[in-house]
Amino acid sequence: MIEALRDPGTGTPESTREISLVQARALAKDLFEHSAWIYWTDFLLSMSVAYGAVALYLSSPIFSPRSLIGFTIAAFALFRCGVFIHEIAHMPRKRMRLFRTTWNILFGIPVLMPSFMYKNHVDHHNPRHFGTVQDGEYLALGAGPVRRIVVYFLQVPLLPALAILRFLVLTPLSFLHPRLRRWVLERASSYVINPNYRRTVPTDEPHGSWIALEVAIFLELAVFAALLLSGQVAWSVFVELYVLGMAASGLNWIRTIAAHGYRNTGSTMSFVEQIEDSNTVTGHPLLTELLFPVGLRYHCLHHMLPSLPYHSLGIAHRRLMAQLPADSPYRSTIRRGFLETAGELWRSASTSGQGTLIQGFAQLSCGSKRPATSGGAARREERASSPTYTTARRKR
Repeated sequence: MIEALRDPGTGTPESTREISLVQARALAKDLFEHSAWIYWTDFLLSMSVAYGAVALYLSSPIFSPRSLIGFTIAAFALFRCGVFIHEIAHMPRKRMRLFRTTWNILFGIPVLMPSFMYKNHVDHHNPRHFGTVQDGEYLALGAGPVRRIVVYFLQVPLLPALAILRFLVLTPLSFLHPRLRRWVLERASSYVINPNYRRTVPTDEPHGSWIALEVAIFLELAVFAALLLSGQVAWSVFVELYVLGMAASGLNWIRTIAAHGYRNTGSTMSFVEQIEDSNTVTGHPLLTELLFPVGLRYHCLHHMLPSLPYHSLGIAHRRLMAQLPADSPYRSTIRRGFLETAGELWRSASTSGQGTLIQGFAQLSCGSKRPATSGGAARREERASSPTYTTARRKR
């Protein structure tokens, strides 16, 4: 489906007032090639920095300046390395196979993060699933109440423990019975924030490579546990690694709340609504890159052109900004930084939560520049009465 955003009341020629997916793709048609040397250089340098900082952190007295420096650098570098799983999820199966394999061996296995755990990401980009219960990466945090955001962040200390449980305990148990194996694959093998999400496992997936990665991580954890119990590795090392894992995964947990407005409560959303619900974060070049590495700052553009490699997103964004009309919904997704997006989310949750309590859990709009309704239907009704723009749809 091709959807376009335009102002029907101006009489302006469609070529200047309309931006469609076909037009956006045409503007970026020379940017879809994955640059292997960029991927390899970025990943290997980031990994070297990450592991070097981990060594500095573990070899320094706890809370010493060297330890704190190593911890901080390691957390951000591990976070950056981990985000490459997002790029891998979007790569065709036969593209850059060596990179995918190397990433899993050098990083995915050591940090308990095999790439198959993020294959569910395709549901987040399915236009029929986005924002619904079938989207594991969407939670109605912006629809209130505020306590939902609080509970969301209270989960961060549990993230490393859940990874350990998944691979040290559930991996061997899953092979005891086919039905248990299916439950583990469907309910405990996806990186999600939506607890109600249930993964669909295609029959053509390479389950042999999944098992190999699972067994490798199980053996890694089993050996480490044996070293701990035998006293050959101090428990303080485990605590330090656990806290570091919590920090690295916590950075992604923080980054996630700035990806979308999270106002939808389960109804199917149109393409325009999905664009409006996605953010583009500008801000300080260095600080934004630290918290939104590997192209994550251009999240709205990524939803428009999900197959565009991360190193091309900035160029494509600048081209679109030069071509889009002033009232384009894409421009309304731009935010100056993380604090602006986080503040909007908090205010949206506060307003919606209060309205829900006062009016008997009714769906409300908070009147912000991106409507804070709790479902796609309410947004469509509001848009139908707005003279600003309409949604024009054409089938391929």
